[in-house]
Amino acid sequence: MNPWLSLLQQHRIIAVIRADNVSVAREMALATAAGGIKLIEIAWNTDRAESLIPKLQQELPDCKIGTGTVLNVEMANRAIACGCSFLFTPHTNTEIIAKGVENNVPVIAGALTPTEIVEAWQAGATAVKVFPIKLVGGVNYLQALQPVLHNIPLIPTGGITIQNADQFLSAGAIAVGISSDLFASETISEDDRTTNIIARSQMLIQKVQPFQSS
Repeated sequence: MNPWLSLLQQHRIIAVIRADNVSVAREMALATAAGGIKLIEIAWNTDRAESLIPKLQQELPDCKIGTGTVLNVEMANRAIACGCSFLFTPHTNTEIIAKGVENNVPVIAGALTPTEIVEAWQAGATAVKVFPIKLVGGVNYLQALQPVLHNIPLIPTGGITIQNADQFLSAGAIAVGISSDLFASETISEDDRTTNIIARSQMLIQKVQPFQSS
């Protein structure tokens, strides 16, 4: 099996971080890792993502740090050059997929309809990000796709929460991408925010533990 797919089956969770301040983004990533999540996506439109990603990879050697919201080949080239372990796109761009294949960097292409999902997979995507799944039926939509697209590794994003993550895995997702719910906090204290992220990460891992493989 592809090493990236093996990692997805082992961990099941990708934490998606997007922040306007690089220090906050770093804090979020460190707290997420402290809570036990090993796959971390730093959105490319995060403040100074290009310098943060390699720094985090050094600080968190047990984690895989990738990026998302990669919109074109120029972004993909820069992301690969700074050492990203994987690339997520919100759409299917065959040039980005080809660039990932060329550099042995997994590309998880965004798609929504069955036609788009199949096209992304046939173009060489390592897995397909089903986005935004909440707006098209959530778990029910994934369950409808599974009988005919079960051979394609699907990663739903957009509406995944700590409470429903296991439902998407039960419906056949190889992993889930989670952002807003993982980092939700009503506190403004930096210490409280870090503690909250660690606790919520641990809650999420417990929730998906039955689906994790060693």
